[in-house]
Amino acid sequence: MDVKVSSLADRPELLEPLFEMADTWPEFVTQDMVGNAHYGRVATEFPRFVLVAEDGRGEVVAHAFSVPFALDAEGRGELPARGWDQVLVWAFSDLRRGAEPDTVSAISVVVAPHAQGTGLSGRMLTAMHDNARALGFRQVVAPVRPNAKHLEPRIPMREYAFRVRSDGLPHDPWLRVHARAGAAVESVAPASMTVAASLEEWRRWTGLPFDAEGEVEVPGALAPVRCSLTHGHAVYVEPNVWMRRVF
Repeated sequence: MDVKVSSLADRPELLEPLFEMADTWPEFVTQDMVGNAHYGRVATEFPRFVLVAEDGRGEVVAHAFSVPFALDAEGRGELPARGWDQVLVWAFSDLRRGAEPDTVSAISVVVAPHAQGTGLSGRMLTAMHDNARALGFRQVVAPVRPNAKHLEPRIPMREYAFRVRSDGLPHDPWLRVHARAGAAVESVAPASMTVAASLEEWRRWTGLPFDAEGEVEVPGALAPVRCSLTHGHAVYVEPNVWMRRVF
């Protein structure tokens, strides 16, 4: 697919079309409270780190969000176990305090349903890396959501993340795209995102009964959701995989 990739800083008029673009996220994934509080702010407060792809008709067909943050700040240094949630909090905390960022973290790469399967996700990832380097950064990290992990929700992420094929590339397709872009698996973020909600909400989001105590396998979830009939809620803690590319 022939596309034009621009930063939102250069094309601010694409803000509304960007958020109107369809996606394929499972509904429960969009209910993370940290994400709901911060994700929409990335486009308005870090527009240089948001890339948008337009097709030949000018339609937005993909976007890539990233944020700058200070990984080497006091009390940090290591990629956090709370992954996606933590890096969003760090990025906006650093922005508020005026801290100098030293690292860029990927936040999302989203491709419109009709444009999937064209290699566009890899191109957006590479464009994100190129953008970070052009802005003077020396590394990009990513709390990656492996896109085939949902097929094996009960396998620990620490086992799944380090599986490789005979050619040495990761077993998971999305981890493999990151590896081909120059990143390497570094560690697991065991609590990268958390969705806690009432059983009624989980039933509405998933169409599942949530009528049994214990673990529930939910389509699209990377790990089982813990259901408590006694307390009337269910909690999903999503593990991700930290990958890093140093320029």
